[in-house]
Amino acid sequence: MKLATPSRLVKGIALGTVISLSSASAAFADDVNLKTMIPGVPQIDAEAYVLIDYNSGKVLAEMNADARRDPASLTKMMTSYVIGQSIKSGKITPSDIVTVGKDAWATGNPVFKGSSLMFLKPGDRVPVSELNRGIILQSGNDACVAMADYVAGSQDAFVGLMNNYVNALGLKNTHFGTVHGLDAAGQYSSARDMALIGQALIRDVPEEYATYKEKEFTFNNIRQMNRNGLLWDSSLQVDGIKTGHTESAGYNLVASATEGQMRLISAVMGGHTYKGREVESKKLLTWGFRFFETVAPLKAGKEFASEPVWFGDSNSVQLGVDKDAYLTIPRGRMKDLKASYVLNNTELHAPLQKNQVVGTINFQLDGKTIDQRPLVVLNEVKEGGFVSRIVDYIKLMLHHWFG
Repeated sequence: MKLATPSRLVKGIALGTVISLSSASAAFADDVNLKTMIPGVPQIDAEAYVLIDYNSGKVLAEMNADARRDPASLTKMMTSYVIGQSIKSGKITPSDIVTVGKDAWATGNPVFKGSSLMFLKPGDRVPVSELNRGIILQSGNDACVAMADYVAGSQDAFVGLMNNYVNALGLKNTHFGTVHGLDAAGQYSSARDMALIGQALIRDVPEEYATYKEKEFTFNNIRQMNRNGLLWDSSLQVDGIKTGHTESAGYNLVASATEGQMRLISAVMGGHTYKGREVESKKLLTWGFRFFETVAPLKAGKEFASEPVWFGDSNSVQLGVDKDAYLTIPRGRMKDLKASYVLNNTELHAPLQKNQVVGTINFQLDGKTIDQRPLVVLNEVKEGGFVSRIVDYIKLMLHHWFG
């Protein structure tokens, strides 16, 4: 095993992720030096929740996170994701004009009675950008239908796209049956999956996600406020994401906030009051920011270590990671982290391809391995010439005999 010294860690060696809690009552303080002093997760008044670090993907707290529940208007996060991907790929543009059909007319659609609306009428000609705001800010069920028809030709076809993305994102407990989230047989999601959809929105379609921080939208002289009340909370830097409510779902809220380079995403499902979902989400976010931090000391393409190479056109190869290493650690513990690596084989033989995995980086805190990353080749090493390979063969035999 190869060890990286603490002094090298300070210069950019990857540091370890610390947390992977599995229940509401679990506290990381049990597994880490007592100076960390992390209290248990606050009591959360909801049926299910999860708190994750956006960058590292680590779960800081969870309860019933994989329980299948009615998502209500959290469904619109996936509707928005599909729209964002359609814009990103050039299939549609924000300036496209959509002609609203009868199926998006609340008066002619009894299922929309009493629900959130943008108040569209058949024949209205509305830009994609405004319909998108109607979905995200006003939670307009009618806007969802209008955009589904425009993007995919029908609601059913659009739902098919939504579920294709469910599979592509690896969501295990989600299936959509509608484009808007009103209760439907066979439609479900989970707190964990909703947090992952939020992560995908921020990561994959950032221009789409930028709309989520807007606080109000006016259409046809009807002004409506963003239902995510945490956007007005000055104690947190919340910039999204989405609320949802039906009688069977309860009060749902997925929220995301930043502090420095750290971004957290909380998902609270089955809350018991309109304001309560905000209060409980704030508890989770505040706890996460107070006791943990995100570090990114090892960048893609930066050397972590080097190793000798046999039979190559170079005598050594640089090793590191192919993606920035984001790690969640208890606040104030960065100086205590250590890193080591293990090669898959005791010797590296050319040819070696760039980004080829040749080992594992292990991150330790208080003597325990807390996370791992693949160790990859940073620079290609081609096979050496005939003479140099013969020389290396002789050297390697001598090494095996006497080494």
